Amino acid sequence: MSETAHIRNFCIIAHIDHGKSTLADRLIQKAKLVDDRNFQNQILDNMDIERERGITIKSQAVTIPYTSKNGQNYELNFVDTPGHVDFTYEVSRAISSCEGALLLVDATQGVQAQTLSNMYLALEHNLEIIPVINKIDMAAADVASTKHQIEHDLGLDSEHALLVSAKQGIGIDELFEAIVERIPAPKGSSDRPLQALIFDCHYDPYRGVIVHLRVFEGSIKSGMKIRFMNNNSEYEVEAVGVFKLALVEQPELKAGSVGYLIAGIKTVSDVRVGDTVTDAEHPCDKPLPGFKEVKPVVFSSIYPVDSNDYEELKDSLEKLKLNDASLIYEKDSSAALGFGFRCGFLGLLHLEVVQERLEREFDQSIIFTAPSVKYKIHLRNGEEIYVDNPTEYPDEGKIESAEEPYIRASIITPTTYLGAIMNLCTEKRGVQTNMTYLDEKRVELVYEMPLAEVLFDFYDKLKSISRGYASFDYDITGYKPTELVKLDILLNGKVVDALSQLVYKGNAYERARTICERLRDEIPRQQFKIPIQGAIGSQIIARETVNALRKDVLAKCYGGDITRKRKLLEKQKEGKKRMKMVGDVELPQNAFLAVLKSKDE
Repeated sequence: MSETAHIRNFCIIAHIDHGKSTLADRLIQKAKLVDDRNFQNQILDNMDIERERGITIKSQAVTIPYTSKNGQNYELNFVDTPGHVDFTYEVSRAISSCEGALLLVDATQGVQAQTLSNMYLALEHNLEIIPVINKIDMAAADVASTKHQIEHDLGLDSEHALLVSAKQGIGIDELFEAIVERIPAPKGSSDRPLQALIFDCHYDPYRGVIVHLRVFEGSIKSGMKIRFMNNNSEYEVEAVGVFKLALVEQPELKAGSVGYLIAGIKTVSDVRVGDTVTDAEHPCDKPLPGFKEVKPVVFSSIYPVDSNDYEELKDSLEKLKLNDASLIYEKDSSAALGFGFRCGFLGLLHLEVVQERLEREFDQSIIFTAPSVKYKIHLRNGEEIYVDNPTEYPDEGKIESAEEPYIRASIITPTTYLGAIMNLCTEKRGVQTNMTYLDEKRVELVYEMPLAEVLFDFYDKLKSISRGYASFDYDITGYKPTELVKLDILLNGKVVDALSQLVYKGNAYERARTICERLRDEIPRQQFKIPIQGAIGSQIIARETVNALRKDVLAKCYGGDITRKRKLLEKQKEGKKRMKMVGDVELPQNAFLAVLKSKDE
């Protein structure tokens, strides 16, 4: 029997809210990794944001000891993954360190968009997929229909699908047995040179970078010299171990194991997710295939509220990138806000999460500019450039044409909401390319639509129209021609570069009006009138005014000659005119946040 025969590596994949974290809770409780007194729901979701929003953002690994019915002892390593489309990169990394996957389907909702895309991810990596039907205890559960969908939509054999209720703990014993019997043991030998894949890492202020890895070949123990193959940096291992809700030290990690290593790494840039760790003295021949380079979809600039905190923000971003490999950033500057960073995100939820983590975990006070996508600009001189920052947008006279990124959006919805969802997609400049009835109650719509239209409020509107039943997934397909304009916002006649946006021409007027109205409500009144204008080039397309605070200069004139009063009013007018010429308008931080909000909030 091979040394890895008693190891099983698997992940839990599913659509949002199908019960992944609850199932993870039950597996951990069953294995008695934590006593009932200290147990709390969503035990693997250790960020406050995850608990508050009820979503998983970070994949979490945990090792469970299990004794099967035949008396054999097994080491089960499992990863709880996120379900949201923005965090697909987290899912793909978790999948690459496993041999099997539990594909969870909610018996009340059936197969949804992310169920499909996560299954295809697992199939790409040749994982053994075990379909698991969850929430069978609920009144609305329709197990027969869900089984039919698993066969029809996913092409999996539903005869051996496991029926569980993660909340009530029904079917958990059978699930453990199925994991042991149906998921293959990892291949690999501890005698070969070390070859381990970094699938995640995080920063500890006392111990440096803690690297999460899956050992494919060889073994790793403390005192050993290791090398990161990406940049050839070498370190001596201080400790290795496994995750059992806390870091539990072990003498060594052998082939097939999932665990962590600590090597006193203080240089954050030395560690890269997707890199291969090997023995410095007996290196392996070639690195493991890493992960696909992640391509950001949404761009936004981030600035410290106090420009003296720039270095601190830089340090925080470095540490956050360790734990969030899909975050990309580079230096940026703005006339209004000083030095900052231009960041790339996988979606709007990813942007929100990064913002919250910077504020909570790193105690940063920051300002985000309006999110944008990357546009392709064809210049008159034949050059082709990509622009995601409005400050880099060339003069109108130099531009021949512009293109914007398009997505292929797949929406699975109950037929009841079909009309309203089609209207929403058309409103967002979508073009229907396909419509398939999956059964008499559910339909799949496929639309080609501009990514920029999905950014602001599409997902929220889709959920409210369908009462949460419609599901949405998308892939970026390429670029298509568009009419693009740069919308500038002027305060007191001066352009505020941090508020500029690149928008589709047809939406420019509405967007300008919304921003001007919001700013009018947020900017505090001064001693003089403040005009707020939205402009395309030199043409003003929207205007609002913040009225002046007025001192009553006639208070002392009880009666008397009208010319005396007129003289005082004229004098006040002159003073305000002078003040307006030299007066600067302070933009409060909540004015920037107001501009970012979706149109209906």
